[in-house]
Amino acid sequence: MDLVPVLEEPLKKVLGPATAKVMAEHLGLHTVGDLLHHYPRRYEERGQLTHLADLPMDEHVTVVAQVADARLHTFASSRAPRGKGQRLEVTITDGSGRLQLVFFGNGVHKPHKDLLPGTRAMFSGKVSVFNHRLQLAHPAYELLRGDGDEAVESVDSWAGALIPIYPATAKLESWKIAKSVQTVLPSAQEAVDPLPDSLRDGRGLVTLPEALLKIHRPHTKADIHDARARLKWDEAFVLQVALARRRHADAQLPAVARVARADGMLTAFDAKLPFTLTEGQQKVSKEIFDDLATEHPMHRLLQGEVGSGKTMVALRAMLAVVDAGGQAAMLAPTEVLAQQHHRSVTEMMGELAEGGMLGGAEHSTKVVLLTGSMGAAARRQALLDLVTGEAGIVIGTHALIEDKVQFHDLGLVVVDEQHRFGVEQRDALRGKGKQPPHLLVMTATPIPRTVAMTVFGDLETSVLDQLPAGRSPIASHVVPASDKPHFLARAWERVREEVENGHQAYVVCPRIGDAADAAADADAKKTKKKSPEDEAEKRPPLAVLDIADHLAQGPLRGLKVEILHGRMQPDDKDAVMRRFAAGETDVLVATTVIEVGVNVPNATAMVIMDADRFGVSQLHQLRGRVGRGSAAGLCLLVTEMPEASAARQRLNAVASTLDGFELSRIDLEQRREGDVLGQAQSGVRSSLRMLAVIDDEEIIAEAREEATAVVVADPALEQLPGLRTALDALLDEEREQYLEKG
Repeated sequence: MDLVPVLEEPLKKVLGPATAKVMAEHLGLHTVGDLLHHYPRRYEERGQLTHLADLPMDEHVTVVAQVADARLHTFASSRAPRGKGQRLEVTITDGSGRLQLVFFGNGVHKPHKDLLPGTRAMFSGKVSVFNHRLQLAHPAYELLRGDGDEAVESVDSWAGALIPIYPATAKLESWKIAKSVQTVLPSAQEAVDPLPDSLRDGRGLVTLPEALLKIHRPHTKADIHDARARLKWDEAFVLQVALARRRHADAQLPAVARVARADGMLTAFDAKLPFTLTEGQQKVSKEIFDDLATEHPMHRLLQGEVGSGKTMVALRAMLAVVDAGGQAAMLAPTEVLAQQHHRSVTEMMGELAEGGMLGGAEHSTKVVLLTGSMGAAARRQALLDLVTGEAGIVIGTHALIEDKVQFHDLGLVVVDEQHRFGVEQRDALRGKGKQPPHLLVMTATPIPRTVAMTVFGDLETSVLDQLPAGRSPIASHVVPASDKPHFLARAWERVREEVENGHQAYVVCPRIGDAADAAADADAKKTKKKSPEDEAEKRPPLAVLDIADHLAQGPLRGLKVEILHGRMQPDDKDAVMRRFAAGETDVLVATTVIEVGVNVPNATAMVIMDADRFGVSQLHQLRGRVGRGSAAGLCLLVTEMPEASAARQRLNAVASTLDGFELSRIDLEQRREGDVLGQAQSGVRSSLRMLAVIDDEEIIAEAREEATAVVVADPALEQLPGLRTALDALLDEEREQYLEKG
């Protein structure tokens, strides 16, 4: 008998159509196996109460507490029968803190009878604030009676001393999930173990069926520890095997070795550089050149601090490939960034970028730009230059991926800002080579080692952590606009001082402020729950158009102020950036369209409005646009958040360090794992239900080693059918989301 289908049994057959429908719609659980892998979030001990002071606002919670007080109030109501309504207020306690429960109308009768002082129960609902007090309105509840009381079936009667608390929803409380799990738990015995016996035994891990039983029905804390240790290994190992198989398959592909000529463009380019490459740039360049010289495709991730010189490293790699007779393509996520790269590359190369033109150097090539908004004639010429090989280097947006784009001999693909692209997109570009081209992926967002191994595990990693000589430090300060309005006035004075000293400044706003924004605001009001931390978002985010107007007529009157945002026409955006780069504009008021790649060394100051509305990594990216020349940089983070708020603490963290890797850890700790792994936008649940990439670094590193060894010994996993089944489930369920990075 085939055992796998037991776990593939639809929940509607086991639990009935009504329960199965709710589980599918609200938790994404469809099969017995899905439910068995829906693990408890935490456990409550019998007799122990939940610490009520730590409850998160606006989240659905399940708490175990004791009723301290219950009062029934009658009030006048035109809607209620006989003109009188009823409200039941129940106060529950953990012994130190208190939480109020409120029930209205016909819903008061049962809780009024059940929730007597001294009663213990599990309560489930969304935490809100009313009259400055935490409350749960109309929570669901389940009484917890002693073992001797047979009147009500108690959930903890089968859970030993520990009550599992499951990730739940308003439609499906934790205790209902617990009862459903109890129904399917015998099926855990049929779970096929993905770990090789040698690995499991060598690390003293329990079997998968035992782990599933212990995670859902622990009798001791040691049971929970054993189960978690095992299930973390499952997640880490299966994912690392998927990545190791991708690395192995890529390594089997043929590629043209690209070895730079000793007297080619790269040598000429290096000879005219006005500075010396950092040790880091030289080391990373050597790693890349060594990869390019092999006959299988390079797959390398280049990550580094903002301003560490990644573009320089990438350009030298592209020149080496052109010297070797191939072409190089750089894929950028936005038109502004593609145009900026094209401008900076042609400036850095000088006459080396004038191939086929009068005055071009002996060793030179064409550098073309290809974007979706180009005119027909310019686009036709660019396509012709690529297919004939006239252009050795092309820089473009998604337009590079289109079917019409053909290369003479594509040898290297450079993908900038990897998190904006998925594997399908980069593979579409790689597919344009006669043989698979080499791949260099760049990201300016520093990534903790664990995330690099988990999300970018199919790539070898190079890190640039040195800033080039001559780069200046950036001073960062939080400007509390609500507490100290004169600080904001001083911020605009500092901008004026920078301009008077011959420099330029950026002002960044969260939104544009046009009609489309207004429509989006209206939609958000209808659909979005507002953050309590932002005073229920009474004030909309500050906008480019409004702030630019205010500055030009007020604090920065007399300075040349321009705007830049994503809805402008491409030619207009390019013209604005050219004027700013040429020093003709004093202050550029922009959205995050300037977040990456924009390089204006004369810009020394940045004011970020509503800075609390941006993430930690994004703020670090934005800040990296200043201090790119010899003059010191200044970044002012303007916020109206109160001192004690989490948002303000986040801004203080950004202001206190320029270490992007440290900030990336802070960022990761503040966000859910699924967000980091790119699942939030996809709507697909994260497969990391137990593994925490920031805390489980050791497991991830060891799983990577074990996975690599397994795949080298048995690439098709013929000897490991259980692992093959788990891998198929991961890749089918997530549609390779983990491998798509985007």
